[in-house]
Amino acid sequence: MEQVIHYPNLKTLLMVEETLRNSDVAISRAELKRRLPKKIMHQTLNIILDYLEKRGMILDGEKGLLWIYNPS
Repeated sequence: MEQVIHYPNLKTLLMVEETLRNSDVAISRAELKRRLPKKIMHQTLNIILDYLEKRGMILDGEKGLLWIYNPS
């Protein structure tokens, strides 16, 4: 297992979540990193995306990342 250098904090997780939620189409990881208001380490982003995917909030497919969570 890869050693985690830096775990994301809640502020970073919410920043990624909001950016994905506001995207109306699937976006690549590179495009997501460009759209984020602050720079984020690649490993930290992968940890957040893995978490969101396991929780059923995003789909990580061939065309990119897509927000699918609907609380209602």
